[in-house]
Amino acid sequence: MVAVDTRKDLRDFLATRRARITPQQAGLPTYGGHRRVPGLRREEVALLAGVSVEYYTRLERGNANGVSDSVLEALARVLQLDDAERAHLYDLTRGMTAAARSRRRPARPGVRPGVQQLLDAMTVVPAFVQNARLDVPAANPLARALYADLFDDAEPGSAGRTPNHARYAFLDARATDFYPDWNRVAADIVSQLRAEVGRSPDDRELTELIGELTTRSQHFSTLWATHNVRWHTTGTKRFHHPVVGDLTLAYEGMALTADRGQTLITFTAEPGSPSQQALAFLASWATSPTQRAAQDRANEDHTT
Repeated sequence: MVAVDTRKDLRDFLATRRARITPQQAGLPTYGGHRRVPGLRREEVALLAGVSVEYYTRLERGNANGVSDSVLEALARVLQLDDAERAHLYDLTRGMTAAARSRRRPARPGVRPGVQQLLDAMTVVPAFVQNARLDVPAANPLARALYADLFDDAEPGSAGRTPNHARYAFLDARATDFYPDWNRVAADIVSQLRAEVGRSPDDRELTELIGELTTRSQHFSTLWATHNVRWHTTGTKRFHHPVVGDLTLAYEGMALTADRGQTLITFTAEPGSPSQQALAFLASWATSPTQRAAQDRANEDHTT
């Protein structure tokens, strides 16, 4: 298991964000000559943020003790962080304190009965619940049909383990066919996990997942080193399904505010499009007697 080192994560996050901002982007004058680094120097970040070089150097070395909100806001401005990156910076610095960690409520392992009833009532759109580790503790039949490989116990010894989008994307060879935009999907998954590590550095299951993916997938390890973070609450995703072929679906992510870390994900197709026709056919296939029996067995396996 690879332990989460919050100090190292803060150091690498600040260094990678600094490296991507050129002096021109930061509004600094340039006088020609060769620069040893393509991005901003530490002293330039310090100057623009209004802090001493020694103070910023200490922060970039992972020592965030006593850092104020005003300094963090100044750094977010200088490094041109988006909302997700800004939140991640706060998570990394505030998450170092024991008080911050003690206030975190443990995440719910399964889903509430009311949430499962909601999923079951959504018969014409694929819908599932996903937690911050990208586990899928519950899904409706159409989502199980769409993500058939994800819910298939592909590896020996994995029976009964909650399906996980990251394991599927990086450790299941079928994922590269299922996602025509696999590189984008992979980058999105890593950026979501990176953000969650900042929020929950003490999550043992998350740490174990990161360790497993880092040691078993070079692609994951390479992307993990970028320290990119993003929020993914809405967008479009393309699929190549083995039964119905190509689909382009819009997704929406809605946080379940009563259940920390859980998000309801739904997919819809554009009315009258080939994707809508394919989704309708998939719904019929999902409710066929043979497929329904398989789904019932899967529901029993993953009931918590």
